[in-house]
Amino acid sequence: MPPIGRRGFVAGAALGVFGAGAGAPAGAAATGVWPDGGVRRGARRGERFRGVWIATVYNRDFPSRAGLTAAEQRAELIDLLDLAVRRRMTAVMLQVRPSADALWPSPYEPWSQCLTGAQGGDPGWDPLGTAVTEAHARGLELHAWCNPYRVAGHADRTRLAPNHPVRLHPEWAVVFDGRLFYDPGLPAVRRHVQDAMLDAVRRYDVDALHLDDYFYPYPVAGAAFPDAETFRAYGGGFTDLAAWRRNNVDLLVSETSARIRALKPRVAFGISPFGVWRNASTDPLGSDTRAGASYDDQYADSRKWVKERWVDYVVPQLYWNIGYEPADYATLVPWWDAVVRGTGVRLYLGEALYKVGDPAQPAAWQDPQELARHVRLGKEHPTVGGHCYFAGREVAADRLGALTTAIAEDPAPHPTRRRRRA
Repeated sequence: MPPIGRRGFVAGAALGVFGAGAGAPAGAAATGVWPDGGVRRGARRGERFRGVWIATVYNRDFPSRAGLTAAEQRAELIDLLDLAVRRRMTAVMLQVRPSADALWPSPYEPWSQCLTGAQGGDPGWDPLGTAVTEAHARGLELHAWCNPYRVAGHADRTRLAPNHPVRLHPEWAVVFDGRLFYDPGLPAVRRHVQDAMLDAVRRYDVDALHLDDYFYPYPVAGAAFPDAETFRAYGGGFTDLAAWRRNNVDLLVSETSARIRALKPRVAFGISPFGVWRNASTDPLGSDTRAGASYDDQYADSRKWVKERWVDYVVPQLYWNIGYEPADYATLVPWWDAVVRGTGVRLYLGEALYKVGDPAQPAAWQDPQELARHVRLGKEHPTVGGHCYFAGREVAADRLGALTTAIAEDPAPHPTRRRRRA
């Protein structure tokens, strides 16, 4: 997802291209393919996918503000699901674990601050449970979107709920760029994060567990992520800090995949990584781009996750226009198409709907045909199964009519009933 500022505005790296682009085995692979040829829910073959991300962090899309009554929050959620149906979406990616807190009664982390305004405050209803029931009643898939490592948009542990894991285990978190993050190098953190996310899979009929692009945080000039002590304690045979960090993220991904398969095999596992894996100038397997790269900057080896089939679907955030020289959408689509080919992993393209009609964006984003061109390009590549749009408020606004125009290029089945595999 694009970095979201403290007031809820999209800000920072993913608005353009962040920066100048500057292991050990990670566990058993878990594929999304069943022995009988079927696939996990949320990644069905032969069906077009059209999704919308609904962000709850900082109350970006839902709820509209903290402190609404349970009835008001529920009404807003129902309105968003009805909107998804009107916009002919097939899936909703609802952010249910925005900042190491939860939109369901989790035994692992407190209620989210976005609901009542106070982290840990009981909202008087179950947003995730309601979302699953009401989405399925409308024929929509519900993907439980979790942020793995973000703890808070500030550095003050005393502002966390008294029962927050970081209050109970202060050593689990570090401060970077004025914000709190779980330390991905700690085995206890990796297990906790998995347990917290998988609680949603265990208790609800979600169609998928969905992770966003925040693994190690986006780089900040002049700042180093403070994990040197963790590396000394848990680095094992690694001599290279970057390789160790990538292995930490690989372990999170591969172990989560294996645990989903053991728990509920037909629940899909998907990730929406930053759109550039590596640049060809750094790695011949990379794309012809000149951008920040998830492999080098966030230690997120998204190409490996596809090749190992640890994910059932991947939604690279291709948040640039066709012709954008550092990271051309028309360059990245065929690159991702080639990566997923033959793996059985589904490819959906993440779309920057939030840029459409924004006067601060390049001229391409003032053209209502830009997203339609993306859809037409995607249809030229056989592995592209659909598109996902960031985010809820922009789907509602449909500035310049660009979303309507894009949808007309690629009509997906209107979700009129709950589709279940036998």
